Amino acid sequence: MKIAIISHTEHYIDSSGRIKGWGPTIKEINKLASVTDSLVHIAPLHKTTAPKSALSYNSSKITFKALIPSGGKGFKKLSILFTAPLNLYRMFKILKDVDYIQFRAPTGMGIYVLPFLRFFYNTKYWVKYAGNWKDKSMPLGNKLQKKWLQNFTSKDTKITVNGLWLNERNNIIPFENPCLDKNDRKIGEKIQHEKINKKAIEFCFVGSLNKHKGVDKILEAIIDLNVKNNLIFHFIGDGAMKSSFEENAKKIDLTIIFHGFIAKDAISDIYSKCDFIILPSKSEGFPKVIGEAMNFGCIPIVSDVSCISQYIKNEINGFLINPITSKEIIKKIYLAMRLNNNEKEKIKKYNFELAKKFTYEHYINRITKEIFLK
Repeated sequence: MKIAIISHTEHYIDSSGRIKGWGPTIKEINKLASVTDSLVHIAPLHKTTAPKSALSYNSSKITFKALIPSGGKGFKKLSILFTAPLNLYRMFKILKDVDYIQFRAPTGMGIYVLPFLRFFYNTKYWVKYAGNWKDKSMPLGNKLQKKWLQNFTSKDTKITVNGLWLNERNNIIPFENPCLDKNDRKIGEKIQHEKINKKAIEFCFVGSLNKHKGVDKILEAIIDLNVKNNLIFHFIGDGAMKSSFEENAKKIDLTIIFHGFIAKDAISDIYSKCDFIILPSKSEGFPKVIGEAMNFGCIPIVSDVSCISQYIKNEINGFLINPITSKEIIKKIYLAMRLNNNEKEKIKKYNFELAKKFTYEHYINRITKEIFLK
């Protein structure tokens, strides 16, 4: 079987001439290649330097085909329309020779790619919608793509979304995002009992450093914490506001470490040290980092948005932040710190089992049974 994937995943050429792309997506595609004869990934190629989180393809079955990058803020959004004709032509030449197509939405080019697939490849494509399916304040482009998927796709076209939602068409199905391999599971199982009786309590945040992800709310909460002895906060990721957040953090009498973009193995090492992951995002689908963190023994303190509450039950296997304010974050941090060792052990054991749903093995098994087989 020949598969094509169309996505907005940023790709780069490194100093040795190798193609690299955003790590989590590339790892997923490397795993997906195991159940195909060949796989072509059609995505934008950028001229900027690849971040440390970027990975290379590791299968000879995979071919990369470049699209012209588009989108951005303000008038840059118009580039989506200007690049559409050439990008569609490149897709058309490639897609005529494949058996199945995956389109990863929402993305700017979804405005023209979804109609293109509907009218030219109606019987053989699947849409993986990774955003918040129930976000009431989603951007206009995402709104239009969701409406199209709900009303203008064939009933035979599978649309996978984060979470189970009532009153949706039968072809809109819940599907977990994979992020864990067999080695991750082995390490996670090994460290489950190694965090008990630590001197320091460690928290981590993983994601883009911006207000949408709630980094400002975390820092506001940390300032007002009454208990600051032996607390360590790790921030993993980067963004335009990183320098500003670092300056604010210097004013706080607490150990706060900004790691920037780091490789997956280094992130796993930090998960392995931390007791909690804290993620007060305004909107999410279901972040892969929650599944990763649970596997490595981090108890979630996360926003009550989208389908997150379908996996994280407040004060049962984690803590839900609602409303998303610094005061509410403080409240949840205090509750988390009051957990005794037996309670922590119970939660970690439950979450480690739950994390099976976010393994590549589970994902590939569902794809072969529910997507590719008609």
